[in-house]
Amino acid sequence: MKLKIGLAIGVFLLLGIASTNAQDKYGSEPEKCKTNLSIFYEYAKVGNYDPAYEPWKWCIENCPTSSKNLYKYGIKMAEDKYSKATTPAEAQKISKEIDEIYELRVKNFPDNLGKVYSDWANSLVVRDVPQEEVFTKLAHSFKNDPSGMSVKNLGLYFEMFTEKNKDINPQLVFDTYDDITEAVSNKMDKYSKELDALVAKEASGQNLSSKEEKKKHAREVNLTALGQVEGNLDNTLSEVATCERLVPLYKGSFEKNKNDVKWLKRAVSRLNQKGCTDDALYPKMVEAYVNAAPSSDAYVFYAGILIDKGEDNKALEYFDKAISIETDNYKKAKYYYRGALIMKKKGAKSRARDYAYKALKERPSMGSAYLLIANLYASSANSCGTDEFSKRMVYVAASDKARRAKSVDPGITSTANKYIKSYMASAPSKKLVFTEGKASGSSYKIGCWIGETVKIP
Repeated sequence: MKLKIGLAIGVFLLLGIASTNAQDKYGSEPEKCKTNLSIFYEYAKVGNYDPAYEPWKWCIENCPTSSKNLYKYGIKMAEDKYSKATTPAEAQKISKEIDEIYELRVKNFPDNLGKVYSDWANSLVVRDVPQEEVFTKLAHSFKNDPSGMSVKNLGLYFEMFTEKNKDINPQLVFDTYDDITEAVSNKMDKYSKELDALVAKEASGQNLSSKEEKKKHAREVNLTALGQVEGNLDNTLSEVATCERLVPLYKGSFEKNKNDVKWLKRAVSRLNQKGCTDDALYPKMVEAYVNAAPSSDAYVFYAGILIDKGEDNKALEYFDKAISIETDNYKKAKYYYRGALIMKKKGAKSRARDYAYKALKERPSMGSAYLLIANLYASSANSCGTDEFSKRMVYVAASDKARRAKSVDPGITSTANKYIKSYMASAPSKKLVFTEGKASGSSYKIGCWIGETVKIP
């Protein structure tokens, strides 16, 4: 009996608390707040801002925590007014109002701040405020949640950040680059998995619903945009992350970080990516990484060291070990791809292609693997051709792989297009095709290690 009474009291108290919270949300005049909120919303959502303003203003002043729509549409209303301002003084006044609405949004709904500050930065750019203010908002956005930043703002933030710090603190630039690329990579992996599932459904003969079609298109657009960000980030970093900068920097930091797994992983990855592997520091760092974190990622780097030492068999043992303990297909694909890069560096082009295809087996949408194969083919034009025509046809095979890359992976569209343009510039001209007595569109077998049949352009 006491238990039932206790439960009843508990439920009553919870209902009382919920009622109080609801009343707090809508202020001291909840019914008036709800009415004004409804009136404002119905007008604002269709862009009829004049009659929306007064009920909006009342809600902002009397029940500012009642709805996020107060800020979503309040900002739109203020920005609409700003675009119609007729004098600098009027524009300045409205600009201040826009910032005040953003400040209230952050104060009353402190969630999703990565996107909020990113949008705020966009608003400042439109209003042509000093760049320092834009940078401050982008910094807040990045600190709160880089995944909430727009594609454009991720690149803009890193560009501005690099300019400020490249000479005084290059390590901070590298760390920030890693943070951003990890955020971008995580987004791309998420979108790629969703896109792969939808493509697989189509391939199995099933029709996508209208909702799935929209999602598929959105993911393709998102991946294309994110791929451009990766390229822009690399371009921005390229002048800072040179071997001449990296090696002395990491030499000076190695002793204090030799047990820091995160630091080692990033440092080893960057030295490998930038081709700074000839210095004695690199194998030393890789071994420290293996000891600090005996993981599949570390084993793949270690396999590369062993190959450089000529210990191929031992290297393959570590490589196979890395693959065997990894359960995520996307990570396996990345390791196979890294193996392909190692073989390419070693000059083992056929083996590099084998690893690239293994990567594609784990992740069919890995366009970078097709681009690697395209590059392997293009670099073999002189050795796999016996005359001008046969040499130029190798570039057609390379172009085909680059086209395939773009078709399976929207994230590398921009890069793939550059490859295609470059390769087709070296393909046989119509005049050469005619001179050779060949027919455009007919099949042509490329020999050598490539062994591909392509169409004559």
